[in-house]
Amino acid sequence: MLEDIYNFLPLTETLLSSGMPTAGQMADVSKSGVTLVINLALPTSERALPNEAGLVTSLGMKYIGIPVEWEKPTRQNLEDFMSAMDANKENKKLVHCQANYRATGFITLYRILRLGWNKEEAFKDLRRIWNPDDYPIWKKFIEENLIKNP
Repeated sequence: MLEDIYNFLPLTETLLSSGMPTAGQMADVSKSGVTLVINLALPTSERALPNEAGLVTSLGMKYIGIPVEWEKPTRQNLEDFMSAMDANKENKKLVHCQANYRATGFITLYRILRLGWNKEEAFKDLRRIWNPDDYPIWKKFIEENLIKNP
């Protein structure tokens, strides 16, 4: 069941986010109608699926890997993510990472920078999972990207 995926968060009809799914859970993701998986975790992350791209495509979904180092998220990572989201607006997608911190962080920035959400609304889902104030690198990353694109 999708709800069993670590820190699973259904955001809209076409956007889900979570921590790292297991292989069995990835099959459930496919059965739910998801057609695209965006993975923001590193292949070396804890509980990372070996050959996740192969598994995802074998289940009939498209796979996009954007490895974001937890200690060094970059503007290029964010740009790559936003481009992938823009190109797949109609697809039902799962955005995941190791614990759904990177995923909700990038989704929040996407909602503000590309979709024009107000900051308070955009941060509500992120705060259901974590608080960037507890992670200075991420707090700075988010703030700097919001300043570049107010």
